[in-house]
Amino acid sequence: MNPALETLKERGLLQQCTDLDALSSLMDKGPITFYVGCDPTFHSLHIGHMVPFFAFRHLLKFGHTGIALLGGGTARIGDPSGKTEMRKLLSYEDLDRNAAAIESQLKPFLGFDGVHARTDNNKNWLADLNYIDFLREIGRHFSVNRMLSFEAYKMRMETGLSFIEFNYQLLQSFDFLELFRRHGCKLQIGGDDQWGNIVAGMELIRRVEGGEAYGLTFPLVTTSDGKKMGKTEKGALFLDPSISSPYEFFQYWRNISDADVLRFLLMFTFLPTDECRALVAPDRNINDAKERLAYEVTSLIHGKVEADKALSGAKAAFGGGGDKNAMPTVRLARSLFEAGYPVLDLFVDAGLTPSKSEARRLVQQGGASVGEQAWKDEKASVGADLLDDGELILKAGKKRFVRVLCD
Repeated sequence: MNPALETLKERGLLQQCTDLDALSSLMDKGPITFYVGCDPTFHSLHIGHMVPFFAFRHLLKFGHTGIALLGGGTARIGDPSGKTEMRKLLSYEDLDRNAAAIESQLKPFLGFDGVHARTDNNKNWLADLNYIDFLREIGRHFSVNRMLSFEAYKMRMETGLSFIEFNYQLLQSFDFLELFRRHGCKLQIGGDDQWGNIVAGMELIRRVEGGEAYGLTFPLVTTSDGKKMGKTEKGALFLDPSISSPYEFFQYWRNISDADVLRFLLMFTFLPTDECRALVAPDRNINDAKERLAYEVTSLIHGKVEADKALSGAKAAFGGGGDKNAMPTVRLARSLFEAGYPVLDLFVDAGLTPSKSEARRLVQQGGASVGEQAWKDEKASVGADLLDDGELILKAGKKRFVRVLCD
């Protein structure tokens, strides 16, 4: 197998391929151009979106050329894949802003140079399409029966599939055709939920241009307990630091299940595979491997400076040295402590629980700590006498904490 494909397989980044042997032979002959699409339905990517872009970087390393296609056109319709109901339609202005924000997130990760790695936006060829001409030239190549056989459409037929969504596969297939024409793009990569759309585009290229093209998908990543990867108590783990702070990002990886460490080291870092396996060897401390994973991924997404701060904050919180100034911090009035701060209110105001009922449950289950002491009384108040030089560390379980500073 071609070395680039072997690398993807070894790192758990290969789920399906339309013709693995033929693609491998093509790549053995020289560099190819590939693309991955991303619809700007929000102003930030989350970590689940990044799986294809880790593969993107591996392919770049082997000399191939990659296109990150921003779906400013397809997002005007919305992809039904993996959805139980129709997406909310955003204004064109919002989609343009989202696309610009996503491009800025991908740029430092992929290093767009306009030659080996570049961006494009499918609104450039979709926005002004003549619908009648499109149906005559492109739509005639699609079988409704064939489209309905793909899982994305079969699932939605049970809950309702709008006509506008039904057009999505035609548009994504047209993207592949356009990139084939414009850049000689012969490979589309994406999550396994895109399999039907990718195959349809490949077939369209064959029918319209008589050309050979290929599709390759990655697994939809879940944790060992079956949950969608990147899901936190606050929702998805976003790349935007104003939504998911670099520290929260770091802590997500630091606290994953032991069973997921090797798989995520292989998928979400560029450490050599031998080193990844050595980190989780039976004679090694699995927590050291988790810390390395957290540091590596945070460095890749947020930069080394933020990764260093997150690591230092974690060490300070859990007694391993570090710099407490790097810990998550909230400022609360000293007068509240002097008056006796109800512990449930304190945990809510500090952002460790979303509600007093959640705070009560935390205390009752023995997961609340104030300073160095476990807090057992849900009705008690926290006084100023517990402040240490105007500050206090609050912990919720073993994973979350905050440094409270008093004005």
